[in-house]
Amino acid sequence: MVEDNLEVTIKELQKKIDHDEEQAYSKTVIREYRNPTNFGVLKHPDAVGVIKGSCGDTLKIYLKIRKGKITDARFWTDGCGATLASGNMLLRMIKGKTLQEANTITNTKLIEALERLPQEHYHCALLAVNTLHAAVKQYI
Repeated sequence: MVEDNLEVTIKELQKKIDHDEEQAYSKTVIREYRNPTNFGVLKHPDAVGVIKGSCGDTLKIYLKIRKGKITDARFWTDGCGATLASGNMLLRMIKGKTLQEANTITNTKLIEALERLPQEHYHCALLAVNTLHAAVKQYI
């Protein structure tokens, strides 16, 4: 009986969490942070950018570059879901692009790609873009 009540309570709590997430974040943000396909460390990267944001989140971006194009990229963060989503979406946007094309991506373009990011998390997109720029600068 106690186990059944606990199970019901857990399911109700999860429904509330899911509802609150859906009110704050777009489906794209939720998809990106729940399934970050570009999360991890890239072995033998050609460039690495690392920045600790004003909120305390650290983001690292690893790039593999061939003939001026980004052929692979991974990121690592100890940050929140918005930072995870920002890092993952940004890497989706830059793979296959030249360094110059990747370097033109702004936090505004990233926020647009995420479809909806609460204003209090705009700094997460800025952290991702600045970390990418640091990696490109390190390579050049």
